[in-house]
Amino acid sequence: MNGETLAFALYFAILIGMGIFFFFRERRDDTQANFFLGGRQMGPWVTAMSAQASDMSAWLLMGLPGSILAFGFGQMWIGIGLALGTAANWIFVAKRLRKFSRVAGDSITVPQYLGNRFLTKSHTLQVISAIIFFVCFTLYVASAYVAGASVFATIFPSLDTQTAMLIFALAMLVITFFGGFKAVCWTDFFQALLMLFALMAVPIIIVLTKEMDTAALGVVYSYQDAASGEMVECVFGTGLFDASWQEILSGLAWGLGYFGMPHILVRFMSIEKPSMVKKSATVAIIWVIVTLGCACLIAYFGRMLIAEELLTEGAQKMIFIELARWLFPSFIAGVLMAAIIAASMSTADSQLLVASSSFTSDIYKPIIRKNAQEKEVLWVGRIVVLVVAVIAFFIASSKGEGAQAIMNMVENAWAGFGSSFGPVILLSLFWRRFTYKGAVAGVLGGFIVDILWLSFLSASTGIYELFPGFITGLVCAVVVTLLDKAPAKEITDLFDRATAEDMDE
Repeated sequence: MNGETLAFALYFAILIGMGIFFFFRERRDDTQANFFLGGRQMGPWVTAMSAQASDMSAWLLMGLPGSILAFGFGQMWIGIGLALGTAANWIFVAKRLRKFSRVAGDSITVPQYLGNRFLTKSHTLQVISAIIFFVCFTLYVASAYVAGASVFATIFPSLDTQTAMLIFALAMLVITFFGGFKAVCWTDFFQALLMLFALMAVPIIIVLTKEMDTAALGVVYSYQDAASGEMVECVFGTGLFDASWQEILSGLAWGLGYFGMPHILVRFMSIEKPSMVKKSATVAIIWVIVTLGCACLIAYFGRMLIAEELLTEGAQKMIFIELARWLFPSFIAGVLMAAIIAASMSTADSQLLVASSSFTSDIYKPIIRKNAQEKEVLWVGRIVVLVVAVIAFFIASSKGEGAQAIMNMVENAWAGFGSSFGPVILLSLFWRRFTYKGAVAGVLGGFIVDILWLSFLSASTGIYELFPGFITGLVCAVVVTLLDKAPAKEITDLFDRATAEDMDE
């Protein structure tokens, strides 16, 4: 067994062990709130690191550095948008959502919160939200399978794709199925540390040991795109403003998506006390800035050191893996490459759990089986975890272009969540006059325009569909609310209680 294999074996043994550990530890308190939200007992460090690990997938170690390696720092605008969105989400949303979700019927899911926020008996918004969650998160999880399998295939060439994908899926399923929210958060915490270590280690070692020639930045490489068959030129742009205004706008628009990301928002709801949010926000924002900055440095240094062998083959996404193997002994390289699996898994397990909690809490319990007991709902949730995981596995293992198409849909799912729920979440937290009908209009308006823009205008305009979808959702929510009658006193009283400065429970 070589060093890389040993590192991976230890990594997966630790992950699976943590899932089983939390299953036996928490079985005495086997409740919905505990399984899906950790009983609101998560500390500031775990909350922060788990939120960021569930946010950043393998894109952080493969997609972003690969794009910058090929085309320069103009590609960093997506990272800038994500950094700004992360900061804004923690500063403006986290503490308020923790308070509101507790006051609004101790809500454990985002759709449940939106229903309880307006004290409505209607399940319209919850059902719409749960359906969007179920579909989009299934695609998200499928994309994580594809990313995980591609890394396995690189590290273990003798392992076929199906087997690699199955190993990845089973490890993630054990953590989520048995351990629930606490297991997911704690594994995400350690995986976030691993990602941070991996991203920092590579550029630090390069600076200390390698000499670089900046003239290499000006070399133009080209490769044949596998999908279109066309030749692609990799011209390295050295400045942020080499990008077009559409690329800058679309990159910044990515940040808007954070306000509607359910798997991140539930982390805010799970923190033990609202007063802990400030520390969590500091940790999370520093983590994002450091990791994104290191990803850029990896691409920048890589362009001067090993660009030719990657770019002429169109293999720019392999930059982190190749540098890790080149710079470190095999065991350390294996640990660093495990960070890519960590990035994929920490995102997928969080999304799997949120999709399950949304179905059980927003459809099964209130509509299908109103009298269902706690244990029944909990095990239905576990079954849904299994169902979503299996469906995602078959989608990801489809032949031909299907699996690659799923990878491309990640950005579409991000836009769908941001357009649908971003404006509604913000208005529910900051607008006392906001109404339930306005929330329904905002979710539907944002989602419909997002789909239409993607289908007919995204390619021709070069503008990411999240931006027009978010603006439309915001306008629909505000207009319908103003046309609707003012909310009842008990609804505005709920708003006042949630915004009270002395609330810290």
